[in-house]
Amino acid sequence: MESFFATLKSELFYPNRFESTQSLKNGIKDYIHYYNHQRIKLKLKGLSPVQYRT
Repeated sequence: MESFFATLKSELFYPNRFESTQSLKNGIKDYIHYYNHQRIKLKLKGLSPVQYRT
């Protein structure tokens, strides 16, 4: 979990400026979807985590 939150902060939180807590929540929701469904990992044979599990 610590690794995930470090990645979340470095890829989403620090590079962006959020005008409200709602926009931050939406950004986190979108990032989690990207992290699980679109992010390609070489350790998972070049697949996203969801693709690898299925």
